[in-house]
This record gives sequence, structure tokens and C-alpha cells, in this order.
Amino acid sequence: MVQSFHPSNTFTLIPKKKKKKKKKLYYKSSLFFNKHQDVYTSTEPHLSISTVHFLIISIIQLSQIFNLSLTHTHKHFTFGARFLIQKAVARSCCQGGSLHSLIWQRRMETKHVCLLVLTVLCLIVSIADADTSPVLVKKVKGKKVCDQGWECKGWSEYCCNLTISQYFDYYQFENLFSKRNAPVAHAVGFWDFKSFITASAIYQPLGFGTTGNKTTQMLEIAAFLAHVGSQTSCGYGVVTGGPTAWGLCYNKEMSPMQDYCDDNYKYTYPCAPGALYFGRGALPVFWNYNYGYLGDCLKVDLLHHPEYLEQNATLAFQAAIFQWITPLKKGQPSPHDIMVGNWKPTKNDTDSKRIPGFGATMNILYGERTCGKGDVDDMNTIITHYLYYLDLMGVGREQAGPHEVLTCAEQKPFNPSTVTKDSASS
Repeated sequence: MVQSFHPSNTFTLIPKKKKKKKKKLYYKSSLFFNKHQDVYTSTEPHLSISTVHFLIISIIQLSQIFNLSLTHTHKHFTFGARFLIQKAVARSCCQGGSLHSLIWQRRMETKHVCLLVLTVLCLIVSIADADTSPVLVKKVKGKKVCDQGWECKGWSEYCCNLTISQYFDYYQFENLFSKRNAPVAHAVGFWDFKSFITASAIYQPLGFGTTGNKTTQMLEIAAFLAHVGSQTSCGYGVVTGGPTAWGLCYNKEMSPMQDYCDDNYKYTYPCAPGALYFGRGALPVFWNYNYGYLGDCLKVDLLHHPEYLEQNATLAFQAAIFQWITPLKKGQPSPHDIMVGNWKPTKNDTDSKRIPGFGATMNILYGERTCGKGDVDDMNTIITHYLYYLDLMGVGREQAGPHEVLTCAEQKPFNPSTVTKDSASS
């Protein structure tokens, strides 16, 4: 029976039975400590990159506007302004003042208003965009575990790290998939950042995008999205932006050559009448047995309704992330395990030239279709996406490692179609 990967290790906090006293919260280093439950809550808001970007642009624009108005105060008065100043000058002269002092006073007042407006703007945007979900922290069997609200919920050690939206934001997603809504794309309006984050929230407590330090986290997200982008791209060498700019152009196979129904699985995942099992999703799913298996794991009837993967972007991302974090066979790593350093190659892996790195993720996902064939175009296209995404995300392609780590050109497949005695990882 297939196990669900939804987190279930939640804990109910029950204070020890003592004399009835009011519980006190102790404030220390921006954390509220509960004396009776040994749980503390972080109260510091997280200001995202998008907010900082917005504030900087707003401040620059407002500063330019106010500086322009102050610089041209003497030359460019409207008729109404002229009338008011003449009136003010007359009153000022009667009181022994001067036009110069009056203008200087008005300029200083304008500067004060400008500063006040900028301050209020910063406060409003920071409050609106801050992550208002408190970070709950406690210890279970001596291990620190956390809960960060809807995005990383369920008392997990991984939720103590940054969540995906805290280091990868809407603007970066738009840069990575800049042509997905172009008029010639085939899934206009389907894929979006919200669907990706919503789907990832199910798996972040399990370590997807939340394992290790920030660099490790970003390397994994770049690797995952590089596979997604390369498998859903409609770009080629001469199109605007090149092939790397056209990820998420598709959400399904456009001209399937067959229905992908395998009768060998008629007792476990029999093909539903009228259903076609061609490629769909962020990491395209093929064949009835794959739809059936994924449907069991995701608690969605994909065997009878494979079209769900082309109708719901969140479900499509969810199916892709499930494939990413789930080992295909016992004793083999998942792409997630490879990218975060959880996989230790066996002697058989080493003899088969399978080593940790991005190349091994291609071996797991595509096998002999891509790997073990030398520097073929299919493999190089996926690598190009990965390096390009690392640059756009600000990590830098130099973090990807040397060529032998990036490629699977010489690796023997983990799961070849013809099994030999030395082909499987032991």
C-alpha cells in the first residue's frame, strides 16, 4: 500500500498540571517564551526581496519628484500657487518678513512632508508584505522543530530554516519563465508563482527547498525548476530569448502518437475507458501505471481523470515535487536526496560512474534516454537551463560544480530497460 507523504507528526501541547496560575510570556531576543510549555514564538517579520525592491524604487521615484518640484520652485508656479504666494507675501511684508524667507520656509515644510510620506510608505508596505505567521519553536526528544504557518506547517526540523518564499520570490519566478504567457505559448495563464508555492507547502516540512543552508536550498530549487523548464519548453535556438526563456510553455503533450495504455498493468492500474495517458504536468507524466500510482499517492483519481494535471497548476506542481522527493526504487536516491547531500554512493555506483551532483538527477529522472550517451543535446539543454537559472536567482553557475558533477554523459543508468547484473545500485 502506497504511503502518503503528507506530514502527520504533529504534537499537541499540554501544559503540566500545577497550581492554577496565569501563564506568563517572557520576551527575550524577539522571542516569546512560554514558561509551562517550553515553546517560543518568533515575532520578527520577514521582509521579502520583492518588498525591498519595491521600497527602493518608490523612494527613488518620490525623491526625484520632490527634488524636481523643489528645484523649480522659483520658476514654475501655477496660477493658483502664484495667487496664494502673493497673498502670503503681502501678509509677510506687513509683519516684517521677506519673500526669500517665506519660500525657504515652504521648501523646508515640503521636505518634512516628503520624509513623512516615505516613512509611512515603508511602514505600510513592510507590514502588508511581512510574513505575519509566527515561527513556533520547541524541542522534541532533544531536537529543535518548528512550525512556520501555512507554508511550512507540522513541527519539522526543516521548518526551522528559511521557507521557499523567503529566498525565492514572484519576480524571480517571472524572470525564469519570462515567455510562458507569450501569445505563441501553449499554456497561457496556466502556470503561476502562487501555484508553485502552494504545492511546495505540502513538501517543505519534508525538506523540499528547506534542507541545509540558503545556498543548498537555492541549488535544489534551481535544479528542480531547471528540469521543469527544460521539459515544458517550446523554445529553440533562434527564438527570442533562446530556449531557456520558454519554460512552462506547455502543460501537456500537443500531438501524442499513442494513448500510452499498458495492458500489463490491467490488474493494478487498468486503463479507464476513453482516458489518454500522454504527457501532462510540470514533469510530464506518461502511461496508465504512472498516473495510477501518482493518483494513489496524491489522493486524486488520476487513473480515471488524467486530464486533471492539465487543468490544475497546483496539482501539476504537486505531482512534479512528489516525483522529485520520492525514490523510484528502494535503495536508490531521489533527486532531492542527491541535491541536498543525503545520498552516499555505493561501490557499484562508483564503478558505474554515478556520483552526487546535478548529473545524477538526470539519471534518476530520464535514465538511458538522456544518460550514458556522451554529450548529447538533450542532456546539454537541461544543464543549460540549470546554469541559466542559477545566474538569474543570484546563486551563480560556479556553485554548480565541475563538469563531471553536472553531466551524466558517462554514467550507467540506475534503471536500464534491459537489466544487467551490474546496472542497479546496491
